Amino acid sequence: MDIIKTARLTKTYGKARGIVDLDMTVAEGEFFGFIGPNGAGKSTTIRTLLGLISPTSGSAEIFGKNITTQKESILQNIGYLPSEAIFYRGMKVKDILRLSADLRKKDCTEEAKTLCERLQLDTSRKVDDLSFGNRKKVAIVCALQSNPDLLILDEPTGGLDPLMQKEFFEILKERNTNGTTIFLSSHVLSEVQRNCTRAAIIRDGKIIACDSVEVLAKTSTKRVTVHGAVELDRLYGIRDIKSTQDSVSFLYSGNMNSLLEALSSGQVNDLTVTEPDLEEVFLHYYEKDGETV
Repeated sequence: MDIIKTARLTKTYGKARGIVDLDMTVAEGEFFGFIGPNGAGKSTTIRTLLGLISPTSGSAEIFGKNITTQKESILQNIGYLPSEAIFYRGMKVKDILRLSADLRKKDCTEEAKTLCERLQLDTSRKVDDLSFGNRKKVAIVCALQSNPDLLILDEPTGGLDPLMQKEFFEILKERNTNGTTIFLSSHVLSEVQRNCTRAAIIRDGKIIACDSVEVLAKTSTKRVTVHGAVELDRLYGIRDIKSTQDSVSFLYSGNMNSLLEALSSGQVNDLTVTEPDLEEVFLHYYEKDGETV
């Protein structure tokens, strides 16, 4: 069953571009990544799916229900984490969590307690006094404490230190193992590569690639690192060159025989050829006319 399904979903702001003709499906139980830099259309997509803004054209369904006509029914079973959470001033953390649970008409006391302990969140403090990272923790607990079937997370790790990020993704993996569908929007590609099974890449409001993370990361381009003295000026297909005093590393998409010929004319002390990571592959999707956009 598809938990999320869009068909030519479009949102424009007057003459300004939002998202254009998005066709996307997220299956039940998937850990799905939604990748793109700031301004690509990730948040617009999420806000449209949640009914926070109305689509200009096209359609979308969540749980098989129309996002426009059945919004209230859909939202009852979604946990949403915005990129920036804003709370009522003067309230304590425990009051925010209780209010969030009451809005869902659920007793989330035990789950909230467990999440707060794992994220090291002090519920007795006022939200006004919290750092950005701790406010993000409050938003995480609000999104997760009701155990919804779908989690929609927009840039969820901003403000969290590395240890909290690790714990947060451990929690998500546990939820996903138990059947929760997770839609993770991020520009941190390592997060997607480590945690998601499938992902879509969005550029200029359009999805330009959608496949398993393994397939998206698979490419004919290789990361080549050469220790020694070599001449590469005439070699075609090189980009992202990184040099040190005794080595050079680069992405290579040209002919391997040409590479070996160029290297044989120099002094090679050591050579490694590896698959690039998703972050390096991602740049390929964002290149236009030889320039990265």
